Amino acid sequence: MKLVLLSGGSGKRLWPLSNDSRSKQFLKVLDNQQHDHESMVQRVWGQLQAAGLEHDSVIATGNAQVDMIQSQLGNNVSLIVEPERRDTFPAIALAATYLYSMRETSLNEVVVILPVDPYVENGFFEKVKELEGAISQSDADLALIGVKPTYPSSKYGYIIPEHQVAGHSYVKVSHFKEKPQEDQAKILIEQDALWNCGVFAFKLDYLINLLIEKGLPIQYEELLKQYGRLDKISFDYEVVEKANHIVTLPYDGYWKDLGTWNTLTEEMAANVMGKGMMSSDSSNTHIVNELDIPVTVLGLSNVVVAASADGILVTEKSASPRIKEILGSYDERPMYEERRWGWYKVLDYSRHCPGQEVLTKRICITAGKNSSYQIHYKRSEVWTFTKGEGDIVINDRLIPVKAGDVWHIPVGTKHAVRASSDLEFIEVQSGSELVEEDISRLLMTWDEIKNHCLSKL
Repeated sequence: MKLVLLSGGSGKRLWPLSNDSRSKQFLKVLDNQQHDHESMVQRVWGQLQAAGLEHDSVIATGNAQVDMIQSQLGNNVSLIVEPERRDTFPAIALAATYLYSMRETSLNEVVVILPVDPYVENGFFEKVKELEGAISQSDADLALIGVKPTYPSSKYGYIIPEHQVAGHSYVKVSHFKEKPQEDQAKILIEQDALWNCGVFAFKLDYLINLLIEKGLPIQYEELLKQYGRLDKISFDYEVVEKANHIVTLPYDGYWKDLGTWNTLTEEMAANVMGKGMMSSDSSNTHIVNELDIPVTVLGLSNVVVAASADGILVTEKSASPRIKEILGSYDERPMYEERRWGWYKVLDYSRHCPGQEVLTKRICITAGKNSSYQIHYKRSEVWTFTKGEGDIVINDRLIPVKAGDVWHIPVGTKHAVRASSDLEFIEVQSGSELVEEDISRLLMTWDEIKNHCLSKL
């Protein structure tokens, strides 16, 4: 059995902490057993490890999330990277071709698709293991996990069962109902309907044959080249609704979608995260503050106050799902990002005249990590080191740096930085176009960079 975890999301439902590069699954707001903060993706990956499934798992994601995943899970996690965002059917099709043509996975192998961020107990992944048997025993096109509802929710889709198959744990699926009104949901629950939690399985040959029928490539490299031609369509619409035989495994355990501030705060261990104070008459209120200035709440109940470099949100908890509507097409560049080497915050941006921009960042390179050896053609940079020690490379010359040092990186200069201890500096960029695309990467690992410099002596 192979697992494909889907990691996408536009990052708006948990704004201002989430953004296009740091979707909800990467927010470190949950507590682990050591009482350290962890993200949803870290929690799920730990549960996969506990269930012995991590070696058979791969994460399907987009370019914008690669650094974040590697920062939180390490560089050894297998990734399938979409060249562009095109909804769940193209992403799953790409994953199937990767397993088939790159991993040489058997066509009889069962493939399980699941979100990267469900909030579940460990036993959920034992139920995931049962999907392999359900597919084999039922000879179904698809096998799903359906969660037994705890209340008539209008936020979830429902799986309506047809009948229990004698002697088996799976149930044949009659049809689906997408996000019904609460009164309809009550009726569906009386009919033993289940919440659709987005976890399903199929044999690899089912999807490979489907791609052949559609005239799409089944070789990974070829599908990558043609990826932009695929329709933007969900797997539910393109495959699930057209499948002839679907079964579901009922799951009667804890499951929750932490997709909005009101549901996420229910699972947070502390009411105040970051600099903040709250009066004793503020009940069921949470402060999540990533800024260096304090946030104070007086006499407000059932409220979330979330603050980051991207903005400040003050919302009554039940109203928090409306944030996506309010933001609409709001599309500013992220002010905070995690990368494989650490993180950065945007402190200031200004445009003085056409063709002259200035961007100021606070950057932290985590101990033992390094940036790539790179060149910019449209900007110069000034680095003022404020904390820690490390090394920089300037045009093939290796130089030690520490707090208090200042370096100028002119346009067209080859440069890299590595941290011996956590290394922080203020970077001031100035140039005609300050975009991430103005990076030409020459070398990635520090061993490659160091050996390159030694060869130039």
